[in-house]
Amino acid sequence: MSDRMLHLQKVYHRLSLRSFTPHSLPFKPPQFPSLRSPPRLRVRPRSHAVRSIGTAVAVMSTSSTSRLSNIVPLSAVVAEDGGNGSVSSATATTPFEDEDSTLGYRLPPKEIKDIVDAPPLPALSFSPHRDKILFLKRRALPPLTELARPEEKLAGVRIDGKCNTRTRMSFYTGIGIHQLLPDGTLGSEVEVHGFPEGAKINFVTWSPDGRHLAFTIRFDDENTSSKLKVWVAQVETGAARPLFESHEYCLNAVFDNFVWVNDSSLLVCTIPLSRGDPPKKPLVPFGPKIQSNEQKNIIQVRTFQDLLKDEYDEDLFDYYATSQLVLTSLDGKVKEIGPPAVYTSMDPSPDHKYHLISSLHRPYSFIVPCGRFPKKVEMWTADGKFVRELCDLPLAEDIPIAFNSVRRGMRSLNWRADKPSTLYWVETQDEGDAKVEVSPRDIVYTLPAEPLEGEDPTILHKLDLRYGGISWSDDSLALVYESWYKTRRTRTWVISPGSNDVSPRILFDRSSEDVYSDPGSPMLRRTPAGTYVLAKVKKENDEGTYLLLNGNGATPEGNIPFLDLFDINTGNKERIWKSDKEKYYEGVVALMSDEKEGDLPINTLKILTSKESKTENTQYYILSWPEKKACQITNFPHPYPQLASLQKEMVRYQRKDGVQLTATLYLPPGYDPSRDGPLPCLVWSYLGEFKSKDAAGQVRGSPNEFAGIGPTSALLWMARRFAILSGPTIPIIGEGDDEANDRYVEELVASAEAAVEEVIRRGVAHPKKIAVGGHSYGAFMTANLLAHAPHLFACGIARSGAYNRTLTPFGFQNEERTLWEATSTYVEMSPFMSANKIKKPIVLIHGEEDNNPGTLTMQSDRFFNALKGHGALCRLVILPFESHGYAARESIMHVLWETDRWLQKYCVSDTSDVNVNQDACKDNIGTGSTNSESKPVATGGGSGSEVSNSEHEGVDSLPSSLL
Repeated sequence: MSDRMLHLQKVYHRLSLRSFTPHSLPFKPPQFPSLRSPPRLRVRPRSHAVRSIGTAVAVMSTSSTSRLSNIVPLSAVVAEDGGNGSVSSATATTPFEDEDSTLGYRLPPKEIKDIVDAPPLPALSFSPHRDKILFLKRRALPPLTELARPEEKLAGVRIDGKCNTRTRMSFYTGIGIHQLLPDGTLGSEVEVHGFPEGAKINFVTWSPDGRHLAFTIRFDDENTSSKLKVWVAQVETGAARPLFESHEYCLNAVFDNFVWVNDSSLLVCTIPLSRGDPPKKPLVPFGPKIQSNEQKNIIQVRTFQDLLKDEYDEDLFDYYATSQLVLTSLDGKVKEIGPPAVYTSMDPSPDHKYHLISSLHRPYSFIVPCGRFPKKVEMWTADGKFVRELCDLPLAEDIPIAFNSVRRGMRSLNWRADKPSTLYWVETQDEGDAKVEVSPRDIVYTLPAEPLEGEDPTILHKLDLRYGGISWSDDSLALVYESWYKTRRTRTWVISPGSNDVSPRILFDRSSEDVYSDPGSPMLRRTPAGTYVLAKVKKENDEGTYLLLNGNGATPEGNIPFLDLFDINTGNKERIWKSDKEKYYEGVVALMSDEKEGDLPINTLKILTSKESKTENTQYYILSWPEKKACQITNFPHPYPQLASLQKEMVRYQRKDGVQLTATLYLPPGYDPSRDGPLPCLVWSYLGEFKSKDAAGQVRGSPNEFAGIGPTSALLWMARRFAILSGPTIPIIGEGDDEANDRYVEELVASAEAAVEEVIRRGVAHPKKIAVGGHSYGAFMTANLLAHAPHLFACGIARSGAYNRTLTPFGFQNEERTLWEATSTYVEMSPFMSANKIKKPIVLIHGEEDNNPGTLTMQSDRFFNALKGHGALCRLVILPFESHGYAARESIMHVLWETDRWLQKYCVSDTSDVNVNQDACKDNIGTGSTNSESKPVATGGGSGSEVSNSEHEGVDSLPSSLL
C-alpha cells in the first residue's frame, strides 16, 4: 500500500494544491520518486469547481477536507435531537429513547454541530503571472435536495440530465480578485459582478495572459434547473458577461467543458442545437438481455457500478454525452467545428496551431465503464480542420486485473511541453499484462505534428518497469519516471531528447515505500505558452544545471519539509530552505518567480509556503531570496476556536513482532490525565500493505501539523471529551514473494493490540471504554477487529464497508489474486464469514447510492442480516441518495448523531448486555491487560476509500488548462 493510502486518515485544514503542470500532476510526478500505486495519471475528480492555467489553491474549511471538498449550500431542516443533544460531556450518563432512534433525520450534540456548521474558507487561485489571487467563495454543506435530483447512471458516470453535467457538483457563490502587491500584501478586493444573484459558479479558469476569467453559471432549486452558461469577466474591473451572444448555446460538461485556445478564444463543448428530447424507454423490451462468451475469452473485471444495461442505456448515454465543439472568441465570433460526437478531451498544442481531440464511440460495453470504451484520438488544426487520425483503440474489456496492467495501443498521448507542437506517447510491449515478463515493457515514442514524408515515430526511451510520466525541460534534459507496484520499485531516468549520442542514465532507483530516502520532486515552471517544464535555477558564476527538489523530509521524528538545489550532473545537493521543526510545520506550495522566460536566478527566487502548528491553522506566505524574507498573505481565523487548545502528540510503539508503529493521539482541551483519569477513546484508522517491516515502521506525518477536522472526522469527539487515536499504523506485510493478505487477521490483531496497549499504558484511555471505527476499507478493518479481537474494543462504527470478499471475486483493495486463486484468504478475511463471532455492538452506515467498486450497499445489508441472524447487537443505517462519501447536511448530521449515540450508549455507558468472556480473549494481549477498577499500570514498551474506479483514465483525464 502506498504512503498516500496510509496518509488518508489524516485530514488537514490546509491547502489542497492544484498543480502547475498541464496535466494537473502534483509537483512531484506520480512516480518521482515516491510511487503512488497503482499509477493513475491525469485522473479527474468527479466534480471540478476550479480550473486554472495558473496555480490554484483550495483552502479547506472546517466542513471540508481533501476528500470532501465538493461543498454546496447550507439549507437543511432536520429534527432536533431530543435525547442526546443536551449531553455536554462524554463522561455523562445519557438516557436513550430507543423508540425515537429510528425516526427521521437527527442532529448531533451542539458542540459537534457547531464545528461542522462553521462557514468554510474560500479557495484560492493564483494568476498565470502570479500577480493576482482569486478568492473563490463557497457555502457549507449542501441540503439533501441537491442530492435528490434525478440522475442517470450510465457507463460508470452519473449525469444530471437537466443541467447536462455530472451530478453532485460543488459550486462557488462569488469570486473576489486581489492584487498581490510588491511588498507581499494583498490589495483591496475587486468583486466579479454582472451575473444574476444566486448563480452557482463552476469551472473558473484564467486566460493564458491572466487578463480574463472564464466560468460557468447555473441556477437550480427544488423546482427549477438550468443548463450551464459560459461567462467571461475582465480581471481589472471584475465586469462579467455571457460568452455567447445567443442564449441557445449551453455547455455540455459530462466530460470536458471548455479550454482557452489563446488569450482571446475558447473551444467549448456545447449541447448540439439540433438535439431533441431524450430517448424514451420502451414499455416492452425488444428482447431478453443477453451477454455471451462463446469465444472463451478470459475477461476478469472488478465490481464496477452504474454500467450500461441495454440498448436504451446506450442511446441515453449518447444523448447526454454527445457534444458539438464550438470555437468562439471574446469579440463574439462563433464557429461550430467538427461533427457532434462523444468528445472527452480537447488539448491545444503549445503553439496553438493544433488540437488533440479525443472521443468515444460504439460498440459500448455492459461490463466495463466508459473509460474502456473504444477511443479515437485525432489531430485538428486550430480552426477545426481534420488533419489525421492518431489512433482508434478498440473496446478494452480484457485488461488484466493485476496492478500495472494497462490498455494495449497508444496511451498517454500528449504534447511535449517544451516544443511548439510535438507529440509523445507510450506503447506497451507486454500486451498490457503485468504478469508477462518482457524487456522492454514500455516504449516512449515522439513525432512532430507535421512529420516529413515517410518520417516514422522516434523511439525516445525504453522502460523495463511501467511508464509513469515525463517532466520536460528542453532537448538536453527530460526526466522519465517508471515504477512497478509488486516490488514498490520506482526509477527516474535522465534523458537528452534531442541527442542520440547521450545515453540515458538512472537518477534515482529506490523503493516507493522508503519515505526516508525520498529525495524530493522537481518543481516545474510555467512557460510563455502556458505549459510547465522543469524549473532550472542558475547560480552566479556557475555553469552547472540545477533543479529545485521539493521534499516532505520524512524522518523518525516526523516530516521536516525542505527545498534542495540539486545539481543534475553531479548529484550534489544544497539545502536552501527547510521547515522549522520545533513548533511549526511549513511546506513549499508553489513557485512564484516563474513569470519570466529562462532559467531562474537563485537570488530572485520566490516561493509560496504554508505554515501551521498544532493549534494554529494554516496561513500562506511569500518567501523571497536572497534574504528569505517571508510576507504573510492570508490571515484566516481559527476554524473551531472551541478546540484551539487541543493536545496532539505523535506516539511510537512496537508490535509484538518488532515492527515499529506510530499514531497521532489527540486529547481534549484542558485534559490532565493525573487529575481527570482515563477517558473513553475512539480509535479510527485505515490499514495498508507493505513489502518490508522497515518501511512499515517509518514515521509519516508531523507532530506540528494543524489538526484538520472534516465534517465526519473522528476528531469531532474531542468536543465530547474523548481521547482520539487517529491513524494508528496497521501494516499488513508481505515480504519477498509472500502475499500480505495471507497473514491479514494475525497482523491486524497484533497491530490493534499494540495500539490499545499504548493508550492504556499512558493512562489516557479506559480499558473498557475503547471504540474502533473506520470508513470503507477501515470499516472492513473494524468488523474484522470485532470478530477476531473482541477483548480490545467496546463497540465499533463501520461506514461504507465491504464485508464479504466473495462478492468481489476478481480482486479488492491491493489484492491481485482472484477468489479461485486464494480462496482461503478471501474467506478468512471476510468478516461476513465470522459474523457468528461478533458479540460486541456494531453500527453499519452506508450510502444507498454507493458507486465505489467493491462497496455496494448490498454489502452492509447482507452483513447486517448475518449479524442479526446470530443475535448480534447491531444497527444498520442506510442514507438515501448518498454515495461512498457523504455530502448532504442532513446525512452528515445524522451520521454524527448515530455515531455519538453509539459511543455514548455502548462505549461510555456500556449499556450493552452482550457478555463476552474478557479473560478468554486476552491470550495475545500480554502485559497490556489492566484492572478496570483501577488506573492501568504502565507496561513499557492509514481514512480513504477502497480501490476506486480508475477506469476513467483517458476519459476523465484533465485537459492541459485544467487544474
